[in-house]
Amino acid sequence: MKITQTKIAIVTGAGSGIGRAVSRELLGTGWSVALAGRREEKLAETAAGHPEALVVRADVARPEDVAALFAAVHDRFGRLDLLFNNAGTFGPGGVPVEELDYSAWRHVVDTNLNGAFLCAQAAYRQMKEQDPQGGRIINNGSISAHAPRPHSVAYTTTKHALTGLTKSLSLDGRPFGIAVGQIDIGNAATDMTERMQRGVPQANGQLAAEPVMDVADVARTVRHMAELPLEANVQFATVLATAMPYVGRG
Repeated sequence: MKITQTKIAIVTGAGSGIGRAVSRELLGTGWSVALAGRREEKLAETAAGHPEALVVRADVARPEDVAALFAAVHDRFGRLDLLFNNAGTFGPGGVPVEELDYSAWRHVVDTNLNGAFLCAQAAYRQMKEQDPQGGRIINNGSISAHAPRPHSVAYTTTKHALTGLTKSLSLDGRPFGIAVGQIDIGNAATDMTERMQRGVPQANGQLAAEPVMDVADVARTVRHMAELPLEANVQFATVLATAMPYVGRG
């Protein structure tokens, strides 16, 4: 088992989008990062030029994959300082609730909620037992944790549930120095949000293009949350494109 003074992080969904941006931000500022995701070739792209990165193929919805991920991190680094619980999927977009297939609902719930729980549980166990004790978990929520988009029932439901997960973990982690917070992001420029600039349905039934922001600004916010001393915690942060239709939505 290797013990290091470098801060150690796990980022799930690290092969693209926000996960890739946060991983590179951490790697570029002295962290060692375990990059987790379902597509190993995408994780390798994120890790390019960073030998301190550990690539682990893992589907967070599978308990056995999560167990293997955290075992690999323990074997390589000996401790864990940060879990960025980022892996997620929007599911089939634009599908009315009465037409949403149950298998699609289950896929979103298994990834966004069950996967986040499994990773948080594994991180909690390791952070509680390690010496020095403690660490930080940051859950990737969404502005959908506050206000839904049309035809987003599965995604919005899981993001509301993540808020409950964040609050419960934050409370239960207090005796063990485990700080838990959540970042709610709106319209960071990634492959997942590319459609925003082409036009997406609004609450009034119209189709409208929406502004986006640089995903690097999200990554810097996550790093700020991650690098606070464990005596301080950003419980909830909302980072969004300034002019997007969120405040006043509906």
